[in-house]
Amino acid sequence: MITRIEVLGRAAAGDGALPLLTLDEFFADNEQQESIAPNQWGYGRPPLRTIHQRLSVLQEAADVAWIRVQLHEETLDSDFPDISAEAVAICTSAAADEIERRLDAELLQSSGIIEGLVYPSDWFAEIPAVPERHHLLSLVWD
Repeated sequence: MITRIEVLGRAAAGDGALPLLTLDEFFADNEQQESIAPNQWGYGRPPLRTIHQRLSVLQEAADVAWIRVQLHEETLDSDFPDISAEAVAICTSAAADEIERRLDAELLQSSGIIEGLVYPSDWFAEIPAVPERHHLLSLVWD
């Protein structure tokens, strides 16, 4: 798992914009169950490893160009000691309802899929290119 110090360094290099993290950067060796969807942890949301596994399988699909974790803005707050995710960005040519079904948003205790990113795109850095006929979706939790 990437450290908060590494995220802050990348944010500084990106003029303060939060880097979009790869699945492995966020999920690998991440034991902080409340680092994503904290309000659902302990109330039915599966462990991080399950979320990581489902997203990793989706990332291999032919209609998915890339998947990145969107950090919460509180990650930049000096009083906040850890990284925290807001949502997961999915660059795909598939429809939102198809991605929601394939991920089983209900199992993930997700609020579902929305079009675009959760924050304006200039809040993020390291956004990979969006191929032709693809669009950005976000898997979100409330």
